[in-house]
Amino acid sequence: MGEPDGLLAIGGDLSVERLTEAYRHSIFPWYSEGDPILWWSPPERFIIKPEDIHISHSMKKFFKKHDVRFELNRDFSDTIHNCRMIHQPQGEWITDDMERAYIALYKAGFATGVEAFFDGELAGGLYGVNIGRCFFGESMFTVKENGSKAALILLAQYLNERDYIMIDCQFHTDHLESMGGITVSRSKYLELLNRGIYS
Repeated sequence: MGEPDGLLAIGGDLSVERLTEAYRHSIFPWYSEGDPILWWSPPERFIIKPEDIHISHSMKKFFKKHDVRFELNRDFSDTIHNCRMIHQPQGEWITDDMERAYIALYKAGFATGVEAFFDGELAGGLYGVNIGRCFFGESMFTVKENGSKAALILLAQYLNERDYIMIDCQFHTDHLESMGGITVSRSKYLELLNRGIYS
């Protein structure tokens, strides 16, 4: 299925229809400004099961010390733009076209922005695609220490209450592994995907 690194196809467009169909079949776009659209479906995926989110001792203390809350879709355009502008170099792949495409997904009801606030001030956030009981994380940003971490924890708790199957993180990072992330094979990922979307 595609190249060994997971590159599946080149070209196409970022329409709402194409993007939602791609995510339903374990495919996502990832490319740099000026390049053709690259579509990926890696042989292994990194996910977090919402019920398995790990909250470190230090984060538990942080939550007790501060007034921490989160909001969904307060301003999706602002959230994705913060991911693009604040969290470099990850933001390098959020091109103008990608930003417009995911705002269109949000307007169509398939994308969600999450923000964490500490003591009333914006601390960080993330956005992703939301289909069925699967959340496909795309990018995060932090403006205060622990900002994106808190946003992810609160999102996982919110999704767990709604019986979500997984948060797709796409690729492994040590940071996400420390928060409960695991690597799964493509076949296992597809099984989870089918449960989350079609059952």
